[in-house]
Amino acid sequence: MKAVLLAAAAVAATCLPASAQTEYPNRSVRIINPYVAGSTTDILARGLATGLSIRLGQQFYVDNRPGAGGTLGTQAVARAETDGYTLLFAPALVLSVYPQARGTDAGYRTDAIIPICQTFTNAMALAVRPESPIKTVSDLVKAAKEKPGALNYGHQGPLTIPHLAMEEFLNYAGIDIKDIPFRGEPLVMTDLLGGRIDVASIVLGTAQGQNVRVLGVFAETRHPAFKDVPTFKEQGFDVSPASFGGLMAPAGTFAPVVARLSAACEGAARDDAYKQTAERAAQPPDYYADAALFRQRLQRDIERNAVVLSRLKTPAPQ
Repeated sequence: MKAVLLAAAAVAATCLPASAQTEYPNRSVRIINPYVAGSTTDILARGLATGLSIRLGQQFYVDNRPGAGGTLGTQAVARAETDGYTLLFAPALVLSVYPQARGTDAGYRTDAIIPICQTFTNAMALAVRPESPIKTVSDLVKAAKEKPGALNYGHQGPLTIPHLAMEEFLNYAGIDIKDIPFRGEPLVMTDLLGGRIDVASIVLGTAQGQNVRVLGVFAETRHPAFKDVPTFKEQGFDVSPASFGGLMAPAGTFAPVVARLSAACEGAARDDAYKQTAERAAQPPDYYADAALFRQRLQRDIERNAVVLSRLKTPAPQ
């Protein structure tokens, strides 16, 4: 009987990938960031990778795979092995928006990726040049109503959260402002400061250190880094979409690997080094959430974006 049990155990072991038979990780781990180098998510991903490397004793490195609004990099992770050596660092929108907006063309389903831990939450904001006559959200609404379609706004790309946040606000306010998509927020800021667009819908952290006037923040409360900037709700517009995200893995990743990553991610996200990086990126104090809470927030985001997307006719990024 003992011999039979030993034989069965040996057969079971041979059915597991080699990486699952040894302590994870035993080689370097790739974290795919589906956006350009220098973006907010890229900076945060690199900060987290350092903490993970220290805790787990192997190199965690960031691989930028931009394209199609983030779907190209997300596809790569969705199709990767479930051994924990290919991970994703991205905002929830890659799961809550694109599969709903593009269907099978997205190349993956909402449940193709699982949360490990949330390590960032970004408020959206509207900004103008400092010399703009538009000083408040009410000023913007007034100007748009006086000349429908005359104003324009820039955003980092179709169906990104800054784009959806602005469209939700426009629908709420009943105004028409033409949208101009860009390939990333650095280009949005360049054209805003150059006077080629009137308003920029951006991730709030992008305004850090920039010579711009922030009109309002899409959030429930004021941001500690922008204490003088009122929220849209304070200005009479009940709109507060936000972006959040963090570390994720392909669905089906081995449970012991997920558990080890989750524990290491919590520690890395609470390190002083990552806290400082998060603060520079205008992160609020409650940027971290464990896998269970991250999953709950993701589900709510899927449901909320389904409503927003139903009102939009905008094509998904190609």
